[in-house]
Amino acid sequence: MIEKRNFYINGEWVAPIEARDCEVIDPSTEEPCAVISLGSDADADAAVAAAKAALPGWMATPVAERIALVEKLLEIYMERGEDLAQSMSIAMGAPIDMARSQQVGAGSFHLKNFINAAKKFQFDRPLDEKYPNDRIIYEAVGVAALITPWNWPMNQITLKVGAAAIAGCTMILKPSEESPLDAMVFAELMDAAGFPKGVFNLVNGDGIGVGTRLSGHPDVDMVSFTGSTRAGIAISKNAAETLKKVHLELGGKGANVVFADADEKAVKRGVLHMMNNTGQSCNAPSRMLVQSGIYDQAVEIAAEVASKITVASAHDEGNHMGPVVNKTQWEKIQGLIQKGIDEGARLIAGGPGLPENFNKGFYVKPTVFADVTPDMTIAREEIFGPVLSIMKFETEEEAIAIANDTEYGLTNYVQTQDPARANRMARVLRSGMVEMNGKPRSAGAPFGGMKKSGNGREAGIFGIEDFMEIKAVSGWTPE
Repeated sequence: MIEKRNFYINGEWVAPIEARDCEVIDPSTEEPCAVISLGSDADADAAVAAAKAALPGWMATPVAERIALVEKLLEIYMERGEDLAQSMSIAMGAPIDMARSQQVGAGSFHLKNFINAAKKFQFDRPLDEKYPNDRIIYEAVGVAALITPWNWPMNQITLKVGAAAIAGCTMILKPSEESPLDAMVFAELMDAAGFPKGVFNLVNGDGIGVGTRLSGHPDVDMVSFTGSTRAGIAISKNAAETLKKVHLELGGKGANVVFADADEKAVKRGVLHMMNNTGQSCNAPSRMLVQSGIYDQAVEIAAEVASKITVASAHDEGNHMGPVVNKTQWEKIQGLIQKGIDEGARLIAGGPGLPENFNKGFYVKPTVFADVTPDMTIAREEIFGPVLSIMKFETEEEAIAIANDTEYGLTNYVQTQDPARANRMARVLRSGMVEMNGKPRSAGAPFGGMKKSGNGREAGIFGIEDFMEIKAVSGWTPE
């Protein structure tokens, strides 16, 4: 049992002012793996005060020095990769090999991209060559509250901390209480990198407690939140009282549109993408829309691919699917699988209950439904588990209508060998991102959505800009 009861505030590990203990459950075993403290309003206030006091000095620190500290952070991050991987595997159930490669790798990827983008960006520049005495100055928003989820911990922490640090913001990180151990390792990295006192602070807590206090705090200038749409709405309402900037990266219900001329690996690729991280990704391609001419073949392939996915403990090495994060998520997913059956979808792989040979742990069978219609619950709600819905369409126009018929708008996917069709689809799909034919977004590409998937963009220069204000100066005199 790991005990992590302290918070990192103003450059020191300090005992909570007022807190309650919280057990962290290992989803592979259902056994407690750690005890942490959940902070109070007083703990959040102490962290905000430290960040506010550090803000003037950090904003005044030259950009080159801020970048250099992030470079040092990246160096230490790489050295501590195994510690980060183990902490994510034990607390949120990422299979250890996947934690080492994808979960840890996501963090280093984003830090590298921030460093590269920042070195090219003009934080202080003329408005235009015609107006040399008008300048545009980018400066930090101020004190930023960073509220991160459990499903891709290092991905989200580095996307927020790296951008905020380079922008000149001071910050308070509140990680998910479901997966807090990696965040505490990350705080050790920030300390070892030598960031000035108060620039980075960490307070553990839940959304109702510390999350609510931070999002409504009068001395917090910005909230950057990743999580559920429900929580994002609550944060927006709370933050509105102080008119602070709010960045939201929320849920998704991505459509993966597979045309009849898609490449032969498109269906398999879509199934495996859906099951990655046990389906716990906001940008998961959870609705596979297949053109009628290849529909039966696609259903057959999807069932075969899903049936070959193995399920095992997150502690076991190898290529397999681990558990979902907790009992609440497991029960929600089971209920939606049953809902799919009850509403008439055709179950072609997986189904309710634990996988074979398991009697404990929050494991879910890799599940695929065919003959799903747009009105079904599984076609509309974000399941956040390894459940794929396959739907049939006839024409491009019908595919567009089905894909856009959702309250979410994070990522959509297109599979076709017709370049003109692919480009048409990219322009009309209502989502912040469109990925085509299995090509992932390139380094520095923005991540974010529209509609109920949130606002703002993360990664690269877009992420840095999100933590900055734009100041217009007229009558500038060259020194």
